[in-house]
Amino acid sequence: MIVNFSSESFLDEIYPISCLEKTDRFNLDRVAVIVLAGGQGTRLKPLTNARCKPAISFGGRYSLIDIPISHSLNSGLKKIYVVGQYLATSLQKHLYETYLHHGIESKQIQMIIPEEREGTRIWYKGTADAIRQNMDYFAEIDADYFLILSGDQLYNIDFREMINFGRKNGADMIIAAQPVNKKDAKRMGLLKIDHDTLRLNDFYEKPQDDSILEKYYTDDDSLLRMGYEPHQNRNYLGSMGIYLFKRQSLFNLLMNDPRADFGNHLITTQMKEGEVRAYLYGGYWEDIGTIDSYYHANLALTRHADDTKRGLKCYDESQLIFTCPYNLPGAKIRGTNVTQSILCEGAIIEADEVTHSIIGIRSTIGPRTVIRDSILMGNEYYDRPPYPTGEHPPKPGIGHDCFIQKTIIDENVTIGNRVKLINKQHLYEYESSPGEPKLYVKDGVMIVPRGSFLPDDYIF
Repeated sequence: MIVNFSSESFLDEIYPISCLEKTDRFNLDRVAVIVLAGGQGTRLKPLTNARCKPAISFGGRYSLIDIPISHSLNSGLKKIYVVGQYLATSLQKHLYETYLHHGIESKQIQMIIPEEREGTRIWYKGTADAIRQNMDYFAEIDADYFLILSGDQLYNIDFREMINFGRKNGADMIIAAQPVNKKDAKRMGLLKIDHDTLRLNDFYEKPQDDSILEKYYTDDDSLLRMGYEPHQNRNYLGSMGIYLFKRQSLFNLLMNDPRADFGNHLITTQMKEGEVRAYLYGGYWEDIGTIDSYYHANLALTRHADDTKRGLKCYDESQLIFTCPYNLPGAKIRGTNVTQSILCEGAIIEADEVTHSIIGIRSTIGPRTVIRDSILMGNEYYDRPPYPTGEHPPKPGIGHDCFIQKTIIDENVTIGNRVKLINKQHLYEYESSPGEPKLYVKDGVMIVPRGSFLPDDYIF
């Protein structure tokens, strides 16, 4: 099933024809973007209990899916296809409310979700399979290249540079890569490349054995030759999960190798069938795969606006991040000491202190409360709709005299008065029992799941 989100064009206002070289205009018109947004996100539970991973709130006002779509639009790419699967309703709603409002060229952003064909329910088994199952749709797209992105990554990339790199060297496949440390190398695909031509010689997905890791070690001299400054023992070239394919090379690969995943299976096949090169990237990139990475990527936004190598670039008008227009007033603050924090639209804050935290849209915080090192995703409304029984639930928000530290508070949560979330037992993993107030600890971070209620005087 394909859903179109269309309105009047605004891309030509961002990138008027006179601003681009003729070859760039041709390149961009001939490139289609596929955003893989079907991830279940099991390591991000409970944030993914009611939504898919790309639909998770980020930075108090965005959704993760906004980053790949916005950078595609900012790069002048006009053919964008979002492939969803798990809990796709919230993602579909967000895309409609965001991009219909901002306006894009007619039918140039579409969402594809699994459907029933000939009595069989289609279900994607992996990244490559998601594209293969929809190859009939993609074959009708008039494009010479396909740029394949993930719906749950953060970066500050101008895709025009990667596209021009691919066109100039004529490779069948381009893999975006950057140096990573040994810990991160174990959760990524690793590349072994020719340091002069950047041609891919070998690839291994998520190696765990030190003997395998040693084969992919890149010494400091080699990194310097490739243009990198050696930094923090980052001596492995990790795949960023961003691929650029020639049209026919992608289709041939999907038809010749029926396996499910690019990283686990098809990249090594493509090395045998055609030329694969690495596009080396040196800026900020983060894969939001765990609670720990989500937590730190959010709080990185509270750093100085110019610190773009350690966090997402949000304060550059030439690289706007589009999201749903909330039409809310500015945050209202009364007697609060605010330090190194982001306060989003519609927040009403009477707390004593907000430090190193993100306060999402429509968040309400009562008097004498302290918020530190925390992420409040915000709320969808100030007053909850009535229950099916007709009862009126409590309003979402945080009460008075609370102390909250190193906590992620999901949307539409009600926290009573005098609540203390301090992880007094210093737990790294925890899940509340049935019948208890819902609370989790993942990677040492407390999480209050969506729509939960913590009663007065609750202490954890």
